[in-house]
Amino acid sequence: MNTSTAVFELPPAPVAAPRRQLLVGTALACTAATMLMGGMLAIWVLLRERVVDSGGRFPADYVIPEVASNVMLMTIWALCIFAQWAVYSGSRGDRAHTGLALAVTALLAIAFINAQAFIYADMAVEIRTDYYGVLFYAVTGTMLAIVVAGLLYTTVAAFRALGGRLQEAEVLSAHALYWYFAAAAYSAVWFVVYVTK
Repeated sequence: MNTSTAVFELPPAPVAAPRRQLLVGTALACTAATMLMGGMLAIWVLLRERVVDSGGRFPADYVIPEVASNVMLMTIWALCIFAQWAVYSGSRGDRAHTGLALAVTALLAIAFINAQAFIYADMAVEIRTDYYGVLFYAVTGTMLAIVVAGLLYTTVAAFRALGGRLQEAEVLSAHALYWYFAAAAYSAVWFVVYVTK
């Protein structure tokens, strides 16, 4: 009697879904930074309201250079366009345009930092005289730190994308998400700190 064992082969396992740790991590970091900026701006609005309700001007002794702050607003939103261009070019395997988009993104981030440095030098806000100086440097310094972190993120994204991992769209997408967050955060800072007086 011949007993043969039948061998059944299972089909191959489905391809695992891509893991999105970088995109999710960036989104969580942006959420945390949004809560930080929101809390700082809420304190700013509360203290401003107290000064204005008592008949004072907020800030009392400083003139805000509005041209520089408006240029910063235009710069950071233009920066988002170039970050999105990097995502578009990277997903199509276009190394030259991805590199150009990331280079312009970095250049605009440096221009933003330069404009903030001009505002610091022009206003010359003193920290020790009153709480306006402390609050001004806390809010704008945190925003400046967000942009510097974005500049470092752009550098890392450029090394990864141009170093042979151009088809990995996650790093470029997470990079663009970060800059969208930075633009939204600065829009709130611009309105509350630089426009509302």
